[in-house]
Amino acid sequence: MKSLSLILFLLTNIACSETKSVYLCDSEGGKKYHFKKTCRGLSNCQHKIIETTLDKAKIQGKTLCGWEK
Repeated sequence: MKSLSLILFLLTNIACSETKSVYLCDSEGGKKYHFKKTCRGLSNCQHKIIETTLDKAKIQGKTLCGWEK
């Protein structure tokens, strides 16, 4: 029973993290992700602002913007 509970817990957390939306500046030099499209850190973006998942952003090596910490 404990194994089943653990599996359900892990699956729930995986599903939740995959669906968390973040925003990126779609440029080669972009290194940060942002939880809000209106984040101050995106104000200098000269390219398109794109929406993606938190997991995909982390896989790309992006880190949380300093304005959102």
